[in-house]
Amino acid sequence: MKMTVEMPSIRSCSMTECAYNHDHGCHARAITIGDGIHPGCDTFFNCGSHCGSNHTAGVGACKVANCKYNTDLECQAGEIMVGSDRGGAACTTFMAG
Repeated sequence: MKMTVEMPSIRSCSMTECAYNHDHGCHARAITIGDGIHPGCDTFFNCGSHCGSNHTAGVGACKVANCKYNTDLECQAGEIMVGSDRGGAACTTFMAG
C-alpha cells in the first residue's frame, strides 16, 4: 500500500555534498527540519556519492516551533529552500514568527 501525503516541496538545495542532493535538488522522500530552535536540515547526510532516486522531496516534519510557517510541527510554506547556515544545512525559508 502506498500513501499519498501533501507536503511543502523543496524548491532547491545548495548543499551539494549531501547524499540526497542531485543537480541542486533534494531527492530524499521527505526531510525533517530543526532541533527545536535552529532550522537545520536533520536529513542532511554528508557523503561523496549521491543517491540515485528520483523522488521529489518534501518537508515531512518541522521541529522549529518559532517559525511562522510551523503549525503543529508541520510546515505550511508552499515550498522551502535549503542552504548553508552556521556551517551546516538549514531551511533558509525559516522566518521567526
